Amino acid sequence: MSDFEQRFGEPLAKVSQRYDELRDLMASGGLAGDAFVKASQEFAELEPVAAAIAEMRKARADRAELEAMAAGDDADMADLARAELEEADRRLPDLERRILLALLPKDEADEKNAILEVRAGTGGDEAALFAAALFDMYRRYAALQGWRFEVMEISETGLGGYKEAIATITGRGVFRRLKYESGVHRVQRVPATETQGRIHTSAATVAVLPEAEEVDVQIDEKDLRIDVFRSSGPGGQSVNTTDSAVRITHLPTGLVVSQQDEKSQHKNKAKALKVLRARLYELERQRKDAARAADRKSQVGSGDRSERIRTYNFPQGRITDHRINLTLYGKIERFMAGELDEVIDALIAQDEAERLADLQ
Repeated sequence: MSDFEQRFGEPLAKVSQRYDELRDLMASGGLAGDAFVKASQEFAELEPVAAAIAEMRKARADRAELEAMAAGDDADMADLARAELEEADRRLPDLERRILLALLPKDEADEKNAILEVRAGTGGDEAALFAAALFDMYRRYAALQGWRFEVMEISETGLGGYKEAIATITGRGVFRRLKYESGVHRVQRVPATETQGRIHTSAATVAVLPEAEEVDVQIDEKDLRIDVFRSSGPGGQSVNTTDSAVRITHLPTGLVVSQQDEKSQHKNKAKALKVLRARLYELERQRKDAARAADRKSQVGSGDRSERIRTYNFPQGRITDHRINLTLYGKIERFMAGELDEVIDALIAQDEAERLADLQ
């Protein structure tokens, strides 16, 4: 038995055994309705890792045969076997890594849709303009990914900037790719209003929350205080003549959510509840993550909104992600146009590497 199978033999055996059980159970016709759907989903999740385990074991058996051939008397066969042994030695670590990645604990929120919140931070009007630029950057990224981007709320400054903007992003694996974006984003550039060409530094805060279903978070109506008021636009002017805007306060936590984009009070309330549900779900996730991460070094996916995660330096054309010490030069315009994959892929890879190190 290999060192790998000695160290991870128990979880490997459990995966293979459960995969076989589900396959036999589904083939027997003994499941129906929700039970069959649930079993099918679990089977689909286990299938790639079970296949990788089977492939690894076959590769090890084939390697043992090649070693015997390489030690044999037939010189031509021995040379051929040694060449194939080199290829086998390259393949096995890749298979082992695939298996380990599949064994890592899954983030149950990874496949959920997300609620994106961008807020202007320090820096006045320039911070609000940067917040608007970030919001548009994520809108473009969503379009490149084939996701749906639905604006829920925008609070404008009147100069083209955003005090706050909220959107729902819907698609496959949205939260898995965007969850690393939560935190403080800093910008260094010369504002359009700057007459002496001085570089200003400002910031915006990004929060990416997994969209929670009603089954994920139960909200008791008695825990809510709901206020209605008249919607207002930039500068405080009234944008309609009815009390359609809604403010919901969750009394146990003090969380407050307002929505006023829709003309219908009912629609604004539904949107506000969606955001509130996501924020409550994220609070619970953070509580659990903090407990799990007490002895972990990795902070890549912490999503701490007080942490400065990235700097956008326009005069130098530089983007720096401070969590992984990654700096890209000459790509800032493409990045702001929504081409984020190079950084997001690096963040995912770093997070996986650190979790693999913890597993081993």
